[in-house]
Amino acid sequence: MYINNNSMSQSVANSLTSHYGNLATSTQRLSTGLRVNSAADDAAGLAIRELMRSDVTALQQGIRNANDAISLLQTADGALGIIDEKLIRMKELAEQAATGTYDSTQRMMIESEYQQMASEITRIANATDFNGIHLIDGTLSGKIAEGKDHDGSGLTAKGMMKIHFGTNNDSAEDYYYIQLGSATASSLGVGNQADASVSRAYTVSTQEQAQKALVGLTDAIVSKDKIRAHIGALQNRLENTISNLTTQSENLQSAESRISDVDVASEMTNFVRNQILTQSAVAMLSQANSMPQMAMRLIG
Repeated sequence: MYINNNSMSQSVANSLTSHYGNLATSTQRLSTGLRVNSAADDAAGLAIRELMRSDVTALQQGIRNANDAISLLQTADGALGIIDEKLIRMKELAEQAATGTYDSTQRMMIESEYQQMASEITRIANATDFNGIHLIDGTLSGKIAEGKDHDGSGLTAKGMMKIHFGTNNDSAEDYYYIQLGSATASSLGVGNQADASVSRAYTVSTQEQAQKALVGLTDAIVSKDKIRAHIGALQNRLENTISNLTTQSENLQSAESRISDVDVASEMTNFVRNQILTQSAVAMLSQANSMPQMAMRLIG
C-alpha cells in the first residue's frame, strides 16, 4: 500500500482521458453530421472530400453557366423571329411591286416601306443583346480583326462566345463555343444597305428589280433560317449538357457523402459505449482515489 504514488488512480485517469476524448469525438460527429471534421480524423479522406466539394461547386456553377447560355440563345431566337416577320413583309412588298398594275409613283411608295423594313432589320440585329453582349450583329460570328476565332485574353472576349461548364480547362470536356451569324440587312443581302453589285433584293423601285428581289428575299429567309436552326441545335446541346452535369454533380455529392458524412446509427452506438465507459471510469477514479485513505487505518 503506497501513499505518494497511486498507480491505480493514474491508470484509471488515463482510461478516463481516453474515453472522454472518444466521447467528445462522437459528440462532435453527431452534432456536425460529419465523420471527417479535421485532418486528424482522416487526412486522406479530407483531401479527397475537399477536391470533390470543389468539383461539385464548380459543376453547379457550370449548370448555371449553361442555363445562362440557353437564355442568351432564346433572346437571339426571339429577335430572329421578329426579323422573320420583316422579311416576310418585304417579300410581300416585292410581290406587290413585281406586278404591272402599279405605276412608278405607287411603286416608289412601296419602295419606301421596303427600305424601312430593311432598316428595321438592321436596327433589331444591332440592338439585340444579352447582358451587354450583341448577339446577331456579327459580334459572335467567329472571326475578329486579329484573325483569331476567339480571344479571351482581354477584359472583353472577342470572337465566338466560349461557354465554360466543366471543372477544368480541357477543350474536349469543359467548354465549347457559341457562334451566331449576322442578321443585319446587309448580311442578309436585302435593302439599300446591302451591296448593290451582288444583292438581288437591293430595291423594288422597278418591276424588274422587284422580281429579282423575290429571289433575293427567299435566299435571305433561308440564311436567317440557318441561323435559327443553328441556335436550336445549340440550345438542345446545352440542355443535354445540363442533364449530364446534373448527373455528375449528384454522383460526386453521393461519393463525397460516403467519405465525409457520419453513419449516425454506428456513431450513436459508439457514443453510448463511450458515455458508459466515461461514467464507469469516473466512478472507478473516485474509488481509486480513496484507496490511500485505507493506510490511515493501519497508522491509526
